[in-house]
Amino acid sequence: MAAPAPGLISVFSSPQELGASLAQLVAQRAACCLEGARARFALGLSGGSLVSMLARELPAAVAPAGPVSLARWTLGFCDERLVPFDHAESTYGLYRTHLLSRLPIPESQVITINPELPVEEAAEDYAEKLSQAFQGDSIPVFDLLILGVGPDGHTCSLFPDHPLLQEREKIVAPISDSPKPPAQRVTLTLPVLNAARTVIFVATGEGKAAVLKRILEAKEENPLPAALVQPHTGKLCWFLDEAAARLLTVPFEKHSTL
Repeated sequence: MAAPAPGLISVFSSPQELGASLAQLVAQRAACCLEGARARFALGLSGGSLVSMLARELPAAVAPAGPVSLARWTLGFCDERLVPFDHAESTYGLYRTHLLSRLPIPESQVITINPELPVEEAAEDYAEKLSQAFQGDSIPVFDLLILGVGPDGHTCSLFPDHPLLQEREKIVAPISDSPKPPAQRVTLTLPVLNAARTVIFVATGEGKAAVLKRILEAKEENPLPAALVQPHTGKLCWFLDEAAARLLTVPFEKHSTL
């Protein structure tokens, strides 16, 4: 089996430089989309270390565009843990506290799960909200998805060898047996990830080096979930720091703001 096209790989000397460049890319992508015919920008965010990275860099990067620009953003989440929003594991809750308090996106355009529903109903409810937000699209087409990757190769709440990797009909799926706690989650499916106009994977630290080598260089019969993200017509990018990229032999672009 041939290795998938790895996409554009950008390597930064530190997570701080990576974060600053990521925020500038989000701002540029937003400006480009808002100037287009649809005049809106649809962004999908992941949790984990991305929360603090974006909270640190994104407000300043988008500030020059002003609140009129942010009023035309639509914000969704690539996956979510089925916990109350004030729980430490809530992705939306963390963004609400650390980023959205400083980024005046209208609350009606921030699409969240209903954590009070059972997991199957929460997935259906979130799918319905996305369908309403992306009216006219047979499947939600995000302008930009920012994804993380776990040391096991998972992305969103799509885990290695899990049946959800075969899901082709649903745009949002429930998971009740996540190998990483909490067990109950809601996740976008591969058809949505691969419909995006741009997907950026972000990975930092030496603990990601081995799995990134597998994802970006190996020819595996059973690819890891992150390797299955191959946008059909969109652009795929990888933003890595030097520690995460240290085992790579494929070509990459080295960036430094120093």
